[in-house]
Amino acid sequence: MSLPLTFAFLWLVAANLIAMLPTRDHHWRAAYGLIAIGIPLLGWLTWAAGPLWGMAFLAAGCSVLRWPVIYLWRWMRRVDPAE
Repeated sequence: MSLPLTFAFLWLVAANLIAMLPTRDHHWRAAYGLIAIGIPLLGWLTWAAGPLWGMAFLAAGCSVLRWPVIYLWRWMRRVDPAE
């Protein structure tokens, strides 16, 4: 197993463990940290292991961090591209 793939699996395990912890801010600080680590990890994994593994990790990451993705999708639909 390659090093980026190992780190990606560790990221997924850590994200799921963080999701089980109770927080007052509904995990938003943890989500920002996971996003900051996950995006470069996604690029590294895609470069080293190929686009299939990159897409699988992207889907798993979006599954774990679904609320930031939902808010991003809503914001993108609200922004007018003509402006």
